[in-house]
Amino acid sequence: MRALVIKLLPDKRREKTVVTDWKEPTPPVRNEVLCETVFTGLTNGTERNQLIGGNYAPSDENLPCGGGYQNVGRVIETGPDVTQLQVGDLIYASVDHVERFTIPENGLLLKLPDDIDPADAALFGISGVAMHCCRRVDPRIGEKVLIVGQGCIGMFAAQIANAMGARVSVCDIDESRLEQARKLGVAEQIFNTNGDGWKTQIADGGYDAVMDFAGAPDMVTQMIQACKTRGRLLLVAGRFDVNYTFNVGQFKEVSILHCSHFTRDDLENLCRLLQQGSVKIAPLIRNRVNVNEASQIYNWLRDEPMRLLGTVFEW
Repeated sequence: MRALVIKLLPDKRREKTVVTDWKEPTPPVRNEVLCETVFTGLTNGTERNQLIGGNYAPSDENLPCGGGYQNVGRVIETGPDVTQLQVGDLIYASVDHVERFTIPENGLLLKLPDDIDPADAALFGISGVAMHCCRRVDPRIGEKVLIVGQGCIGMFAAQIANAMGARVSVCDIDESRLEQARKLGVAEQIFNTNGDGWKTQIADGGYDAVMDFAGAPDMVTQMIQACKTRGRLLLVAGRFDVNYTFNVGQFKEVSILHCSHFTRDDLENLCRLLQQGSVKIAPLIRNRVNVNEASQIYNWLRDEPMRLLGTVFEW
């Protein structure tokens, strides 16, 4: 069976590539379904973190290993207790980049409606993260929200926060990503914070909430300063430690929020907003390639991550 797998190179760097001898899934029992993969989506942050040995990364001793959490598969067999799914259904499932997989029908999955493009659904994981983060921050109508980082999750968060009624501002250091953000048309203000751009453009106390999807080192104090008194700062991007000037946070009485994995409810609400047109996924898909060409994508992810935005692998 084919799978995308992280391997250790002789120089101790890591690569992720297609293998053809990965272990087959077990046949479905009880309420499980067996699926054949149609598309998977690159999880830029988590999978890069694993490639460069970040805080989510498996140890060298545990390589080779799989990974990823965006898979769109077609049900090809059902267990005897399955009641909600049937052969032929397309589902999004939070499982690895593998050619076939078995999952309980009450697992982290969503049956895809007929009007959802399954290639778009291959990015339901990272857009589900954005949904979960926005619901955690819980912006009220008219609140000002600054979204730091305009990779895929940041752009999805901008759309979702706008749909929730927030007045959205976004920033990034890459102009091509900011140009894509302009095309989405949901942000009131768009800032290029390269160089001294943050210092000259991001007002102290200007935002009810700041959401950090960039993970830039040594920026937490500045993001707290951008919050209003008793504002919220949500930290998402992978990092080992968080350091900030305590007195700045104390003075602002800021709430620092963390966010875990998305839920099925997040996926259902994401699907609803996508059907309404409040969230768009297709414009963020920059690369759609056969899975056998994935090695080059992962080399870019490791070495030149700004080349990538949304990536979908065809199986």
